[in-house]
Amino acid sequence: MSGIIDSHIHLYPPEATADPVRWAKKNKEVYWPSLVLPHAGRRSSQGWVDLDQLLLDMDAAGVEKAVLLGWYWENHETCCCQNRFYEECIRAHPDRLLAFAGVCPASGFKLSLTELEWARDHGFIGIGEMCPYVQGGAFDDESWQAVFRWAEENRFVVNLHVSEPVGRNYPAKVQTPLIDFQNLIEGFPHLKIILAHWGGGLAFYETNWAIRKIFKNVFYDTAASPLIYRRNVFKSGPSASGIEKILYGSDYPLILYPKTETKPGLSRFVEDIRHSGLSEEELSQLFRINAESLFGI
Repeated sequence: MSGIIDSHIHLYPPEATADPVRWAKKNKEVYWPSLVLPHAGRRSSQGWVDLDQLLLDMDAAGVEKAVLLGWYWENHETCCCQNRFYEECIRAHPDRLLAFAGVCPASGFKLSLTELEWARDHGFIGIGEMCPYVQGGAFDDESWQAVFRWAEENRFVVNLHVSEPVGRNYPAKVQTPLIDFQNLIEGFPHLKIILAHWGGGLAFYETNWAIRKIFKNVFYDTAASPLIYRRNVFKSGPSASGIEKILYGSDYPLILYPKTETKPGLSRFVEDIRHSGLSEEELSQLFRINAESLFGI
């Protein structure tokens, strides 16, 4: 098998990694620290790594390329800050890294579209991770609709955060009504969309004939799987949606095995997937081929 492509990586500007609390306050980001920083005896769910450490962890796990995703920031200025950092990263390592631009449509679609034009001109290939339930507004607001229209016209892939509607509650878990995603997808049938985290379970609804037809341009990533699902999700998920719609994504530097590990990494998750019961052909699709096709690599 050729090198792996990780479709769901986060990396933060050096000043954010050095002092997340101060950086969040400075940028007036309320949700992000509530999710990733320590709370009431719970240690941080993130490993605070730099670009060099990411590349080392990629090498150790056999990850050839990684897609740097923005965050669902609440302010336009924060999106721009991360985008400028990502531009430096992909310029320094064009053979290893690709990037999605972060935008906050609720800040105004003119600001978002100007930022997207900049991102396109600087080699970005997509938009996201986005989440209106944190960033403000709704999918059917004009500001969000303008961003999706731009993405469709410019053939940018969009990554949307989706939380599972059932299961355990955790700090800052945000509800993402699944019907909203169906309505969005029906409105933009040609837009290529990645629903993160197995689409909050929407991947399993592809056994429904109507959903299967509507979701023809929808893909799912595996980000954070060990924190949400048993390993057999790598059999049941592809069985429902088709292996050709599943993208390997780790959610690095999220700590995926907090009971036994205190630092982020990629190797254990990769090995778990290798031993999940998928065939070599299916592993090749999940780890690389699907991403190559979707991103035009």
